[in-house]
Amino acid sequence: MKLHKISLAVLVGLGTLASCDSKLDVSNPNQQTTATFGNDVESLEENVIAAYNHIRMEGTYARVGYTLDVCRGDEVWNSSQVWYMPFDDLNAPFTDEIGQWSWRDWYYTINVCNYTITRCGEDNSVLSETMKRIKGQMLFLRGLAYYNLTGYYQNPILITDYNTYSTLDGLYGTNSTYDEAWDQVEKDFAEAMTLLPSRDAGGQWALGRATNGAAAGYYARALMMRHKYSEALAVLKDIIGGKYGHYELMKNYGDNFREGSAYENNAESLFEIQYLDYGSQGTDDEWTPVNTSPNATQGHAVESNFGPGDMGGWADLSASPWLYQLFKSEKTTSGSLDPRLYWTIGTYEPEWDGFEYGNVCYTVPMTADAPVVTNNNNGGLPIAKNTNLRTGLYDKVVTGLHCGINLRMMRYSDVLLRAAECENEVNGPTQQAIDWINQVRNRAGLADLKLADFSGNADKLFEQIANVERPKEFGCEFGRGFDLVRWGFFYSADRLQQIKEHGTFRRTNDKTRVKEAVSYSEVGVDPELKSSYDSWIQGHEFFPIYQGTLNDNPNLQGNSANKSESNADKLYGPVHPVVKL
Repeated sequence: MKLHKISLAVLVGLGTLASCDSKLDVSNPNQQTTATFGNDVESLEENVIAAYNHIRMEGTYARVGYTLDVCRGDEVWNSSQVWYMPFDDLNAPFTDEIGQWSWRDWYYTINVCNYTITRCGEDNSVLSETMKRIKGQMLFLRGLAYYNLTGYYQNPILITDYNTYSTLDGLYGTNSTYDEAWDQVEKDFAEAMTLLPSRDAGGQWALGRATNGAAAGYYARALMMRHKYSEALAVLKDIIGGKYGHYELMKNYGDNFREGSAYENNAESLFEIQYLDYGSQGTDDEWTPVNTSPNATQGHAVESNFGPGDMGGWADLSASPWLYQLFKSEKTTSGSLDPRLYWTIGTYEPEWDGFEYGNVCYTVPMTADAPVVTNNNNGGLPIAKNTNLRTGLYDKVVTGLHCGINLRMMRYSDVLLRAAECENEVNGPTQQAIDWINQVRNRAGLADLKLADFSGNADKLFEQIANVERPKEFGCEFGRGFDLVRWGFFYSADRLQQIKEHGTFRRTNDKTRVKEAVSYSEVGVDPELKSSYDSWIQGHEFFPIYQGTLNDNPNLQGNSANKSESNADKLYGPVHPVVKL
């Protein structure tokens, strides 16, 4: 049974039985209590489904939890110039409640995971295969929660034992250090790897669930956040070698961004968030984790944020001109455009007339004289990825929590490019690193890179990976903000200047100008030009912990963003200098 077909009406809280003043105490066998719930596989399976439900809420991945990182990166800018504005400008005040939603929703997830993990016990050797899968999934989801909390908030509270909640003092945790938090993330993913089956062994069960391949992929990601490249490389090589099941690149890049059983949970996907296809959903938008409607839509609102205003979208985020020009700068071996541009940015290109769904935005034909911009007031290049702009399924943006496209959070192409990055960090440019990159390039029809082009220059190959290969493969997806943090780009003068250039955009509804290359040197001269990173405040590469949360917990302190403190001395190695390619 596929996980995303299971009802959202699952565990919300644990009830207690009230006794009556009677000579005969009668217990209702159908009433779950704190004493009886969690003592059998069936009830723990309910908790597993509850935890999966929590990772597709507003603050996790259904909207804000996904898009905050997207606008933190240099591939996207805030075209509404209202919603998400302080997060795009990297100067969010600690009084902005939006920044608390991810904190709130990921701790809901952790609460459910902790309860189940505690009930499973510490000795994995005595667990049945079913119980191993239950515990493994909860360890993965808790690791995922702390991966996001640490990547966003730097110093989250570490709570890993449900018994902590037995006293009031246990509810008022203190900040962890950055290293302590990443240690816990690594520990959870590493243990999950030993308990979960591969996608191959899991069969139908594995569709939509965490597997050891997903745990391994995220374990490598966590290791790379602290520059543990040798350890990460070993894990990534195991994934490529098939230790955790078979993965491969889909022949059609666009198959990673469509809804439907023919495309979702495909051979390229290590882990994705499950959303019900449009038309098979309920009617109730559930924006907070305390709602438990049996008629929940079970979709996401990422498309709403990306969708053009003229098509009914909220028009909040647009692709950067830098990313568009990057795509245009290199043709395929046949002389055509990189097909990933088609699925990433919704622009009119003459070549698209005979490609896939063609030059149509939802059902509106685009021409050179009538392209579509994101925002009716501020223009912007529409983001096509994880929307139906290019699918031809619907005539307008699927707004609210209704979009049914599964969000592919880790794809095999990420494994290949991360392996190439780690290989370069450990051994410098090698043919193996080049070969892994070329697998991704070949799918797009681009010419092979040559080892000789990098002549032993690790900085140059890093530049190619960080600012060419990854943006074109993962443009406008979740993860770029995490990359900028782990690479230390905010604390190197030339790298900060580079992302200022990448993040420069033109605010105009003149549809003929939105695709123009823009120059950072013109910011302040041309009133329509702006760069998000000009307003970055030190420490605000992370998001501040919400003041209301600090007020509620006397033991909790703010992070570097709350204090506007530099993290320059907390980097884990030298920052690669900018190299001209």
